[in-house]
Amino acid sequence: MNGISLRVSFVSSVFAAALMWQGGAHAADWFPYKAEVTDPPFAVDGKQSPIDYTPQAKASKKWDICVSFPHMKDAYFLGADYGVTEEAKRQGVKMTLADAGGYTHLARQISQIEDCVARGADAVVIVSISGDGLNSVLETVAAKKVPIIDLINGINSPNVSAKSLVSFYTMGHSTGEYLARKHPADSPEVKVGWFPGPAGAAWVEAANKGFMAAVEGSAVKVLDPKYGDTGKEVQSQLVEDVLQGNPDLAYVAGTAVTAEAAVGILRSRNLDKKVKLLSFYMTPGVYDGIQRGRIIAAPADSVVIQGRIAIDQAVRLLEGKEVKRHVGPKIFMVDSDNIKTVKLTDILPPKGFRPVFEVK
Repeated sequence: MNGISLRVSFVSSVFAAALMWQGGAHAADWFPYKAEVTDPPFAVDGKQSPIDYTPQAKASKKWDICVSFPHMKDAYFLGADYGVTEEAKRQGVKMTLADAGGYTHLARQISQIEDCVARGADAVVIVSISGDGLNSVLETVAAKKVPIIDLINGINSPNVSAKSLVSFYTMGHSTGEYLARKHPADSPEVKVGWFPGPAGAAWVEAANKGFMAAVEGSAVKVLDPKYGDTGKEVQSQLVEDVLQGNPDLAYVAGTAVTAEAAVGILRSRNLDKKVKLLSFYMTPGVYDGIQRGRIIAAPADSVVIQGRIAIDQAVRLLEGKEVKRHVGPKIFMVDSDNIKTVKLTDILPPKGFRPVFEVK
């Protein structure tokens, strides 16, 4: 299969996952939203305090905001796209989104950010491919007085203006803690295949640390992490390899793409009753899997709200308004016990939503 057909396949799977989703959202009904602000901002050991996040009503002018994503291969980023798109519309600003094509394309993301600034973007919102790989270009961007918003993945650059994200350490920890409670130290050992995502990405390393810390001292034995791009083909092959070498595997845990791909793999091998699945973040496919009893649990990080907050932060910085510089939605676990009570339009894109790359 060539690159173009793979790309079509990935985007088609995103659409299919989104169509499973039921319900729509109105542009003005998302706030106030339960969130947590970190003080001091950007500090690894900063104190998190609960807040009710409320954006401003409307931008004072039609600011030009550039958004950079690693890819649009899965429904997680479709949710983020929905968030930045709808908030740009609600606040009355222009939004242009660039898709780098995958976590192996750091140079392309750098080039796309450079192009954004060169054409006169007022602010950039970035879901970074690498925690440190953008440092040089961001130094150039900051020198031009262009606000930089770190969305979702985490950027280590000192030139970041604000962060709209959750702790992926907490996401990984919540998932590991869920397993550790099921399998405490005095219970029989269970073997877990762990698929944290692309090596080197800040969010992946954070999730890995959190997951490993949470299962320490429990009966959960985690195999060596299997890193790889969050495309379905890559994750499917990693899962196949681990299943082949570990017939006593009890769980597959990892990215949403891992869990979604593993559903079909396990069913084809008649292992769906033996091997259980967890994701450390939420997508429409994961949500549907929990509903159907094929995935047991996942933490929700309200990616739609993260996207909305990032646009609001950009506008506030451009207008010299008060801004929460480091904030993210409150994380909560979703499983069969509470899935019917979750307000879905905060955590997933609505039914039929298609990728939007421009708001004029």
